[in-house]
Amino acid sequence: MAGLAGRMSVVIKSKISKVLDKAEDPSEVLEYSYQKQIELLQNVKKGIADVVTSKKRLQMQSTKLEQQVVKLDTQARQALGAGNEELARVALERKQFAQTELQSLDGQVTELEGQQASLIENEKKLRTKIEAFRTKKEVIKAQYSAAEAQVRISEAASGVGEEMADVGLAMQRAVDKTENMRARASAVEELEDAGAFEDLTALGSGEDEIDRQLRELTSSSAVDDEMAKMRAELGGGAQSSTPAIEATAVEETEKGSA
Repeated sequence: MAGLAGRMSVVIKSKISKVLDKAEDPSEVLEYSYQKQIELLQNVKKGIADVVTSKKRLQMQSTKLEQQVVKLDTQARQALGAGNEELARVALERKQFAQTELQSLDGQVTELEGQQASLIENEKKLRTKIEAFRTKKEVIKAQYSAAEAQVRISEAASGVGEEMADVGLAMQRAVDKTENMRARASAVEELEDAGAFEDLTALGSGEDEIDRQLRELTSSSAVDDEMAKMRAELGGGAQSSTPAIEATAVEETEKGSA
């Protein structure tokens, strides 16, 4: 089962990879990569802005501490001049604490300045890289568009490709239907010439071939009977008229001799 599942997984992955490869548009992929790099550049710029903001905040605190150190030093001198050593000591302690914080702030400011310089350098490199990528992207897109157009033109000219294949199949179906119709027309004409089709009027009256032959035979017999009757009538009339014709001829002959 494990082997079958593994093979099925490979088949499914190969099918998905094939579909994705077919649907993948290089222009869209390049544009997506370019937008991602632009987002990265914007993040770097935001990082630089954040570092500068933090540095400025620390520098403002450092300035306040410097002013406080100067103020505490002055107060300590004034207290000592007034003979108040205890107050002068407190002022000097605060001065030392402020100086310690000031040194710490200066170290943090220096560190932030290093981060800022590093980010600025990276931002310059990334900007140069993105600009080069943008130029290459446009070149690749132009080359892909030209190659795609060339493929379409070549497919149309040579009759290959999915669209032209559909056109070819449609044309072949039309030719096949035309040939079938021509063959059917020729077959109908041949059968009609051979008398294979029955009379549509006879078929419409419910008369089949046997009925038609019987009808024709009955009609022929009736005609023969009528012909025989007419011959009989004509034959009897001719025999009764012959003596009268002969008597008339004798009378005409005697009159002529007298």
